[in-house]
Amino acid sequence: MNNQETYYETMYILRPDIAEGEVNNHIDKYNKLLKDFGGNILDSQMRGKRRLAYPINKHREGIYVQLSHQGDGQHIFKIEKSMRLSEDVIRYLTVKQEGPLPTPRSTNKNIDQTDNGDNNEIKSETITETKEKTTEINSENTNLESDTSEEQKTNNS
Repeated sequence: MNNQETYYETMYILRPDIAEGEVNNHIDKYNKLLKDFGGNILDSQMRGKRRLAYPINKHREGIYVQLSHQGDGQHIFKIEKSMRLSEDVIRYLTVKQEGPLPTPRSTNKNIDQTDNGDNNEIKSETITETKEKTTEINSENTNLESDTSEEQKTNNS
């Protein structure tokens, strides 16, 4: 029952002051390089501009891009070297993954009106799941608080 396949996920962060057209050029550039180096692209997504946990090269934000790919592993060194030499890439990380291959998702630009209904359903499901988890955590915290207060009462007497 070994239906697990090996693939790689590379997450890289571009400088936040890059124009949107230039970001797409970078994504296309790294996708093309990956193919040239013998890799097979499974999925490529721009995750958008996000605040960084800590400043990197005086930048407080970055444009995140996720790239899922397969290959013999030799292509990773070459693609990371290209990212290391680029002034526009401020961080990158490649992680080896094992499991079912990721299914390509459409980017925000390619979503048409029919997809928006599906996305709204997914968002509402995610919100519901989050609310349920929050309720569970709150009830666990309440139980812990009541246990703690009972211990304090016992210790005080």
